[in-house]
Amino acid sequence: MILYFSGTGNSLAIARQIAERAGEQVMPLREAVGADLSDEKRIGFVYPCYNGDAPKIVPKLVAQLDLPTDAYYFIVITCGALTGNSIWTVKKVLKQKGIRLNYCNKIRVPDNSALGFGRNPNDQLWKFQKYAPRLEQIKNDIAANVNAHHWGSPDLLAALQTLSVFDVFDNAIFKALRPKVNAEKCVGCGICAKVCSVGNISLTENHAHCGDKCESCLACVHFCPHLAVELGGKPTLKERQYHHPKVELKDMIVEK
Repeated sequence: MILYFSGTGNSLAIARQIAERAGEQVMPLREAVGADLSDEKRIGFVYPCYNGDAPKIVPKLVAQLDLPTDAYYFIVITCGALTGNSIWTVKKVLKQKGIRLNYCNKIRVPDNSALGFGRNPNDQLWKFQKYAPRLEQIKNDIAANVNAHHWGSPDLLAALQTLSVFDVFDNAIFKALRPKVNAEKCVGCGICAKVCSVGNISLTENHAHCGDKCESCLACVHFCPHLAVELGGKPTLKERQYHHPKVELKDMIVEK
């Protein structure tokens, strides 16, 4: 079983490819809470790196899972460049549950947060071709239950971000990547609420409203057909909206 967290489809697409090679199924991580995983012999976690760490919801959900201790466990991170502490954070949660992580690795993909800094994520599609050999190796490794740890140790730079002196820096990044709804553009179609991975968006009086549980996955920004969800007060441009080429809106609504 491969459990994933995904905002714009990168992690979902990678999870599907690994599952196909390994003969496994995929399931959204949040749906795995309460599920019977006792008979699973291989359990993997595929999720992105956000600001040097795992999305905050990921270790929280992993901690709630009822997991067998005798399965083969792996983590694969999707990231724009660096993994930070994204592997280590979940690895610690698994260790607390008496589970040994057998394999971890990363795969670089287009960075959907680039939009928040004035760049176009679609300009990074070259990563799929460049890192295809690594993905093939990852898929083969997992299918063969290989034991190997890549980028599985604490990252010093990411660890520094947990210190209070870096709170201002972290808050500035989070603020820049916190979506807000432009009421003048919103028509209340509800798509942003349907793709939100943590139920942070509500609809009132035919308009969407963002709450305070945002994970900065940016699904709402990239999937809004009316360009009504913005970052940092800057208009969202259609040509800069991104989702994995093999993942559609219906995938994120149905499978998330």
